[in-house]
Amino acid sequence: MAGTSRKYAGKVAQFDKNITKRGNVPDSRIRSENSYPVGPLILALFLFVVVGSAILQIIFSAQRGAFL
Repeated sequence: MAGTSRKYAGKVAQFDKNITKRGNVPDSRIRSENSYPVGPLILALFLFVVVGSAILQIIFSAQRGAFL
């Protein structure tokens, strides 16, 4: 019966070790707060479309003679 108490003592020690580690996430797993939710290429494409369409609308309205 001496073996079983050693076995349970090891399990209790492992359980206690897990309890003290709970909630501690390694830094490599934590997402950095400085990253953008979209990639830089998607952001550049979106800005190109929005700014380009605004510039084209201004040019076409100026050619028609009707200002905004």
